[in-house]
Amino acid sequence: MATTILRHIVAMSGVQFGTSGARGLVANMSDDVCYAYTQAFLRTVATASDAVVLGHDLRPSSPAIAAACARAVHDAGKRVLFVGALPTPAIAYYAAVCGVPAIVVTGSHIPFDRNGIKFYRADGEISKRDEQAMLDAGIETTFAMASGAAPSLPAASNEPADAYLRRYLEVFGATALADMRIAVYEHSSVARDILSNILTGLGATVLPLGRTDEFVPIDTEAVRAEDIERAARWAQEHTFDAIVSTDGDADRPLIGDERGQWLRGDIVGILCSQYLAADYVVTPVSSNTAVERCAQFKDVIRTRIGSPYVIAGMEQAVAAHGQGVVVAGYEANGGFLLGTDIARNNAVLKALPTRDAVLPIVAVLGLARERGCPVSEVAHGLPLRFTASDRLQEFSTELSRDLIARLAQDSVQAGLLLAPQSGTLTNVDTTDGLRVTFANGDIVHLRPSGNAPELRCYTEASIKEDAEVLCRACLARIAETARTLCA
Repeated sequence: MATTILRHIVAMSGVQFGTSGARGLVANMSDDVCYAYTQAFLRTVATASDAVVLGHDLRPSSPAIAAACARAVHDAGKRVLFVGALPTPAIAYYAAVCGVPAIVVTGSHIPFDRNGIKFYRADGEISKRDEQAMLDAGIETTFAMASGAAPSLPAASNEPADAYLRRYLEVFGATALADMRIAVYEHSSVARDILSNILTGLGATVLPLGRTDEFVPIDTEAVRAEDIERAARWAQEHTFDAIVSTDGDADRPLIGDERGQWLRGDIVGILCSQYLAADYVVTPVSSNTAVERCAQFKDVIRTRIGSPYVIAGMEQAVAAHGQGVVVAGYEANGGFLLGTDIARNNAVLKALPTRDAVLPIVAVLGLARERGCPVSEVAHGLPLRFTASDRLQEFSTELSRDLIARLAQDSVQAGLLLAPQSGTLTNVDTTDGLRVTFANGDIVHLRPSGNAPELRCYTEASIKEDAEVLCRACLARIAETARTLCA
């Protein structure tokens, strides 16, 4: 039987690891490629367990990819614990409860023509080191499924959804959101039903809106103009205390106030950290600097962008400060990670070191209720720093890296291209891409997306409109001149 290593399959297929999991065009995610990735996972990371939890999101391509993964698990002599369509954090949580690894088929927020696979150890997301081990793993290139019957999926279990529901109801209680009316923008989120059940269980009245069977690629870092307009219109048509949603696989929240104005994800992360009384907070370099300026945490640890880096930072914080502290992490997209257990209301909120959308939603709503203020005012105590983000699509990773490398070597050109009205450069950070601070306090951060051919831009300023204008203008200048600069 012919063998190779996964790295060769990756090179041929174009399906490769990004910031979190393997991603690629659906057309390239053949049964053979998905089977190969699963083989590598089983032979390097999931070696000790005789079972694997498997679930997926609501993309039309996800069940077929999950079936190929299931066949690889079966052929390896292991049991498939199939959970069906569920939020990624719910699947990861159930795997942790069962003490077994997990595979989640999801493309999260990326465009419709793409999909992905996330891999979990029993204790959380795989690390970058695990990814390298998988890439070097020997796999069989003549698969049993190639000539056998079409792969199929077993019946889904209801236990994971029940466990995820109990996680929040037992800790926060049946009156945590009493008297609140919450609109849920359902679209094609895999959490659209379970999120409503959780909010109802916590005492809220739920208003479902915008459900669709057509997949909607919600990016919580670059909210679509139509979703901004839709939320504002719904706020005029209905009365609610907040409007909430998630991306496709429900590991990133989208939270809007009573006026239908969406909160930035990194502000949501700070608020959730406050609600949970975190001691140490881990977040990527792209997040709002208000987390340091608010001076409410013992330390803030900055990392590269991507949940594996945030998880590594949380592990280091726990190792350095012990189990008696609360360690949390979040990303600029609002996805929240809990590094330690938290005792609350005679129950324990167990650590969940993977992005979660439900916890920050509950936290922001709970914080507004505790403070007796509308959601629009819940962040008023934070320092006035505002962020914006957007991206240039169909902008190759190679072009992005070339542009960033050139700007990192030429501060004059960087200033002229990124923010010509912001003054001289006072700091250059290459932790992840190029993050430049200017004399007036403005910040511009460029980096290639790890999931798609996109150049992402993050900006920060002391005035909300300035951050938005800075981001749009920067991307417009790049779109006009980047290819000439890199020629």
